[in-house]
Amino acid sequence: MLERIMRKYAMSREGAKGFWGAVCACTVSDLVLMLPVGLLYTLTEDMLNNGVNSGRILFYIIGIIMSLLLIYITQFWQYNATFFSTYKESGVRRIALAETLRKLPLSFFGKKDLSDLTTTILNDCTVIEHTFSHQAAQYYGSILSTVIIAISLFAFDWRMALASVWVLPVSLLAVRLSKKTQNIFNKRKNDTRVRLEEGVQEGIEALRDLKSNNAEAEYIDGLDDIIKDYEKKSIAAELGVAAFVVPAQMFLKFGIATTALVGSALLLGGQITVITFFMFLLVVSRLYEPMAGTLINLGALNAAQVNIDRTNAMNDIKKQEGKQDFQPKSFDIEFKNVGFEYNDDEMILSDVCFTAKQGEVTALIGPSGGGKTTVSRLAARFWDVTKGKITFGGEDIATIDPEALLKYYSIVFQDVTLFNNTIKENICIGKKDATDEEVMNAARLANCDENGAKLSGGERQRISIARAFLKDAPVILLDEATASLDAENETLIQQSLSRLIKNKTVMIIAHRMRTIAGADKIVVIKGGRSDEQGTPEKLKQKNGFYNRMLSLQTKG
Repeated sequence: MLERIMRKYAMSREGAKGFWGAVCACTVSDLVLMLPVGLLYTLTEDMLNNGVNSGRILFYIIGIIMSLLLIYITQFWQYNATFFSTYKESGVRRIALAETLRKLPLSFFGKKDLSDLTTTILNDCTVIEHTFSHQAAQYYGSILSTVIIAISLFAFDWRMALASVWVLPVSLLAVRLSKKTQNIFNKRKNDTRVRLEEGVQEGIEALRDLKSNNAEAEYIDGLDDIIKDYEKKSIAAELGVAAFVVPAQMFLKFGIATTALVGSALLLGGQITVITFFMFLLVVSRLYEPMAGTLINLGALNAAQVNIDRTNAMNDIKKQEGKQDFQPKSFDIEFKNVGFEYNDDEMILSDVCFTAKQGEVTALIGPSGGGKTTVSRLAARFWDVTKGKITFGGEDIATIDPEALLKYYSIVFQDVTLFNNTIKENICIGKKDATDEEVMNAARLANCDENGAKLSGGERQRISIARAFLKDAPVILLDEATASLDAENETLIQQSLSRLIKNKTVMIIAHRMRTIAGADKIVVIKGGRSDEQGTPEKLKQKNGFYNRMLSLQTKG
């Protein structure tokens, strides 16, 4: 049962246990609320038969006190079991999603919009949290308590019981069958919400370009249309629930009529007593009102299914895993007939073969879109290859945990991300326990030991290079590391890099041929293949891509 709950509602094992405990608490609480009905039935029976003496009065006083005490205890238990377990599970769910994201390949993020991910982590989790704190456990608790009460009623008189409870399964079934329709409305609403969040995020990020092109008004008009569409979808989703829940609630009222009609007929025929008739009227008056709330809870549970499915879908994505105890014997990186595709039938690399040896600089060059950056990302297992394999120190990196692998890598990206913190904290992100002197030394090597608040592109690049100096990993991946630097700073950084790369495996992506003049090996990535490779001197002798690019840039 726990496994079914975990899958059905995107819960952890502990969350499923907590949910089952909350259902039990709600069931007991609902049953205890029937104690006053039992006392009233007994009192009425006493009054009609023998009257109420002093001993019976004491019995009723004690019964009232005990009922109130039990109601308080069970309500307290229900509140704690329902809300505390839900909020604890909500924290577990968010952390689990974060852990899932941490272990997913970067190819996932290329396919998934960031606004969609944000919606799953924030909105979907919030909807599920509210549903399970206010509706789910209460719904199942009401169902169980109603079944127990119905069985008790059948023990009294099956005819009256049937007249009383027949409307309950019909109403529940009507709302349950609406689940597919509600899912359609809620999916449309959710998709529009994602579009809205994408539009807002894009507008904020592109505000400078919108202003410079005088396109703000047009963009806001488009965003306004999405807001109106989201409003319509939200209203439609609410109506989709109400269209089934409200009629089902009204249908419950027929139960009172059938109980009264059948009871009157049986009473006139002498087949039941007045007290039995009275008891059934009492019970149905107590039974139908909470059941109306149960139908609302069922509608809310149906509505949350889209959010639950989205959360399950993210948890089901294949994660990158592998051994964490990894100590390579060498730091050679070898590509063996590597092929890669982002999506099915969209091949980016088809046959890449080369070895980046320890102690050498391997330069990747080629036309834009040829797959150079993809090759460097695959080397760090940001993505997993579609065919072939990549080895690091002789071991297939697909068998190594990405975090264990990346301990041996320093990476300088072309697009540098700086965190909202000091330059020092940005430099030591790869080595949190670095001393001030170590950070300053790395900054000096990267020529970025100046003060700064608003950093230019070149300055940001130097911060990124300083990170690599400080981490001092045996493998260095450089993606156009000096692209944003002026000639003077590029020369200084090149001098620093020459010290950094000593006895290390270096893979560099470059468009400027002068950047890779001292490379030990050049690999031309063209059309998704390793088109040609060798030393700069060897490739100069060929009339290939390298020689043509060298000639063009020399003339330029």
